[in-house]
Amino acid sequence: MARLTRRGFIGTTGAIAATSLTGFARGAVAQAGDLKPMTLPPPIGRPERVQRIARAQALMRANDIAAVLIESGPSLDYFTGIQWWRSERLTAAVIPATGDPIIVTPFFERPSIAEQLGIAAEIRTWNEDQEPLKLVADYLAERRATGRVGMEETNRFFILDRLQRQLPRSTIVSANPVVRAARMRKTAAELALMQAASDITIAAFRHVWPQVKAGMTRDDMDAMIGAATRALGGGYDGGLVLVGEATAYPHGSHQIQRVERGSNVLFDCGCDVHGYQSDISRSFVWGADPTAEQRKLWDQVARGQQIAIRAAQIGAPAGSVDDAVRAAYTSWGYGPGYKLPGLSHRTGHGIGMEGHEPVNLVHGEMTRLDVGMCFSDEPGIYIPGKFGIRLEDCFHMTPTGPRFFSEPPRSIDQPV
Repeated sequence: MARLTRRGFIGTTGAIAATSLTGFARGAVAQAGDLKPMTLPPPIGRPERVQRIARAQALMRANDIAAVLIESGPSLDYFTGIQWWRSERLTAAVIPATGDPIIVTPFFERPSIAEQLGIAAEIRTWNEDQEPLKLVADYLAERRATGRVGMEETNRFFILDRLQRQLPRSTIVSANPVVRAARMRKTAAELALMQAASDITIAAFRHVWPQVKAGMTRDDMDAMIGAATRALGGGYDGGLVLVGEATAYPHGSHQIQRVERGSNVLFDCGCDVHGYQSDISRSFVWGADPTAEQRKLWDQVARGQQIAIRAAQIGAPAGSVDDAVRAAYTSWGYGPGYKLPGLSHRTGHGIGMEGHEPVNLVHGEMTRLDVGMCFSDEPGIYIPGKFGIRLEDCFHMTPTGPRFFSEPPRSIDQPV
C-alpha cells in the first residue's frame, strides 16, 4: 500500500523512469537483471499466527483487557495475514480474551478478505448504510467482553469515538500491553526473514558501490540499489541516498546532488522479505582518498556503533544505549545532548514488520531490553554546512546479548 516514508520525503524513488537516469545508471539498472535471487525463508504461516493469537489472549487476561480492536495495517497482518489499506471503510479484527476472533469488513470486500485470512475467524460484514462499529459492539456484547476494550495504538480516532458511542459504559484502553508486547519480541521465523532482508540489502550495496560514477545523482544510485534489491528477491519502495552537504542532514535535501571527486556519499536503504524489513546505512568517499576530517568522523561513528552494541544488554533500559553513545560523543567534543555538531537523532529504533516500530534507543526510554527485540544501531555524526557520517546495522537481542544481522564495516576505505 502507498505510504509516505522518510525516504520518500526527499524525492528518491525505486521506480524512477529509466529515461530520467544517466547513461551509466541505466546500464547498471539493466545489468542488475543478471543477479540471481537469494534463497528465502518461507513466509509466516498459519501455525505461527495461531500462536500469536494465543499469546495475545494470555496477555489480555493478564492485563484485564476483554478484547482488542485492530484496524488495517501491520498489526492486522501480524495476527491474521490480511494485508489491507486504510480508508473510511472499516476493516478490522476483534480479538477476544477467549474464543476465536472475528473480522469486520464491508460486504463487498468479503471475498478478498477471505482469500487472505490466515487464522480461524468468522467474517462479519456490513453494508454501506450500516454502522460497522455497531457490529463490533454487538459482537463484544455477545462475548461479554464490553468491560475494558483495547485499541491498537495506530487505530484512527473515529474508530474509538464511534465505538464509545455504541458502548458508553465500556472503558477504552491502550492495547499496547498486548499488541506492542507481542510484536516487539520476534520469533525464530521472524528473525530468519529479517536476516534474509539484511543479506539482500548488503548484497545490493556490494553490487552498486563499485558502479558509482561521477555525475550520478541520488536518483541514479537509488534506482540501481532498487533494481539490485528486486533482482536478489527483496521488495523495495525507495531508499535514501545523499551526496555531499546533504549528508549533514539526516533525511537529506531537495537540492540537486551529483557525485564528484571527493564527494561524501550515504546509502540508507532497506528491503522487504515476506513483510519483514531491513535498514542499513553506509557512508563512503567517492573517487579520492578521504580527508583527515572525513576519516576521523567515520572512525568515531564506527566506535559509536560498538559503544551502542556493548551497552545493549538483556535487562538494560533501552534509553541507556543512547546515553552511553551520547556520553562518549560529548567527551569527544560533540553536542552536548542532541546539539550539533554531533548526533541530533536517537541512536536507534525498533524494526520488524515496519522499518520503524516501538521501542526506540532514545534517552529516557525505560523499556527493558529482552530476548527477540530488534533495533537499528545508527549513531551518526553531522556537521551542518559540511557533511555527515551515518553507519547503520540492525541487531536482535539473544539470551546472551545482542547479535547483528549485518556486520558493521571496518574502514572508510572498505565501507561495504
